Amino acid sequence: MKRINFLILVIKIIFFISIYNTIHAKNLDKYYNEDNISNYFSGVLSLKNNDYVNSYKYLKQLNGLEDKHSNYSKLYEFTLLNSERFNEAFIYSKKLESKKLDGFESNLIIGIFYLKKEEYKKASKYFDKIVNIESQDPFKVLLSQSLKNWNSFYNINQNEALDLIDKSSSTFEKLKLIQKTFAHCYYESESTLQKFDDLVKLKNTDLSRYNFFYANYLSKINKKNEAINIINNSLEASPRNLLLNQQKIDLKNEKKFFINNEFDCKKISNVLAEIFYITASALASQSLYTVSNFYLNIAKFLNPNFISFDTLYAENLNRNNKTKKAKNIYEKIKKKGSVYNWYAAKQIARILLRDEKKKEAIMYLDKNFIKINNPNIYTIYDFADFLKNNEKFKESIIQYNRVLKAIKKDHYLYAEASEGRGIAYERSDQWKKAENDFLNSLKASPNQPYVINYLAYSWIEKGLYIEKSLKMLEKANELKKNDGYIIDSLGWALFKLKKYKKAKEYLELAVRIMPSDPIVNDHFGDSLWMTNKNIQARYYWNYVLDLKKTEPNLKKNVKKKLTFGLDMTP
Repeated sequence: MKRINFLILVIKIIFFISIYNTIHAKNLDKYYNEDNISNYFSGVLSLKNNDYVNSYKYLKQLNGLEDKHSNYSKLYEFTLLNSERFNEAFIYSKKLESKKLDGFESNLIIGIFYLKKEEYKKASKYFDKIVNIESQDPFKVLLSQSLKNWNSFYNINQNEALDLIDKSSSTFEKLKLIQKTFAHCYYESESTLQKFDDLVKLKNTDLSRYNFFYANYLSKINKKNEAINIINNSLEASPRNLLLNQQKIDLKNEKKFFINNEFDCKKISNVLAEIFYITASALASQSLYTVSNFYLNIAKFLNPNFISFDTLYAENLNRNNKTKKAKNIYEKIKKKGSVYNWYAAKQIARILLRDEKKKEAIMYLDKNFIKINNPNIYTIYDFADFLKNNEKFKESIIQYNRVLKAIKKDHYLYAEASEGRGIAYERSDQWKKAENDFLNSLKASPNQPYVINYLAYSWIEKGLYIEKSLKMLEKANELKKNDGYIIDSLGWALFKLKKYKKAKEYLELAVRIMPSDPIVNDHFGDSLWMTNKNIQARYYWNYVLDLKKTEPNLKKNVKKKLTFGLDMTP
């Protein structure tokens, strides 16, 4: 019986792997016992789930399997790098080389190891190999060419270096511009400042991150005031940029100058670390977290003192519910400056919320907020929003007040803070103040579909301005297509105007979009009743009672409707 259950499990695993098409499980006939099969598939699933501790534990037991199963070595190398065992990965890759089983990943690891030690001649042998490996993967092509080019810069002049970059793949033109800017910096070209300026001002793209490197370069050539101006100007356009906000503080602190994110364009390893980071970030945006972490850990190996890499690593783990590991990294990030401290504290608080530790999360973030000397308006707003979202409405109003008193009505935070405080007022039964805040938010920024929806729905529930609310909701529906909440509100406005047939059409659509929302199902049940579909109405009302998210007052009202219907409700 146990053996049958085991075989069923293996079949399920093979099916799972075939769906994701990332692990090619071939030659299974060469496994000779049940333990090996179990360890292999447990390792594969652990790696797929970004559980690198267990993938290492399982795959390590299969040492030597690369001789029989070619894909094993790739899986194991991914595991070694993603569990931050770079030296062990290097030794294993050399072992593969000695067996003539080396591939892209093993040659990449060996080459990177030598490059970090500035043994460029040794590294070139391995980068030549990966360049010559045919690949349709654009990221592999990009990295192969970049590594081969930069590895040779120590031995060629600037013009030759720029020519190599120009001849590289045209798939990533913006990255070529970034590399050419760094090349000018590496060779101490007279055009370096102009190249940085051209890069950060490039239209139709967000390259605000490179203001950090621009300011970093200015500071190192003793142009600190110019560096501060670059950061200030960049923050006007990107006020939430974590890297730049921390740099602004670091620039003012002579003793701890740039300790949080060390970067030197004269170090080839530092430049290539940034290129690996860009690759990892692009892969993470496609939810390819295992591969993203592989390249990200190479970036961290090449430049371990750039804390920005850890922020992406923690985010990748967090998105995959590896909260314990993510939390450990956030604790590390917290020690790297006041801006990073607050950022990491927010992430840890969110992890606590996900673990259903709401009280602990609130206390944790409150404790960290109190420690901040003179928090800026964005930090105060973050804290206010956190309190509001966790039903600490009175406390959130105090913080929203601080934000709104510190900014003018044309500040982009004004509309958001007014909306947030309006919600807190409404949930605290202070409707007049809430209404005023919603109106102010819309006056500052008229095309906010969710603010329109909140205000209009509130009016409808209070029996106020229903015709006006309907027109507002039609606008919101145009601004935000296929949003269940807005469609529900639109249907409910029509219901209140006794346009039951039209209301039912919208409410039915809202139910399809949000099938587990108690209020939406209740509204749809009401529309069914008023269009003479009583049996169907009772079905949806009963369904509302079965939903875990249904609040007590709604349950009470639904029970009445089940007994008396709508037209007979006492």
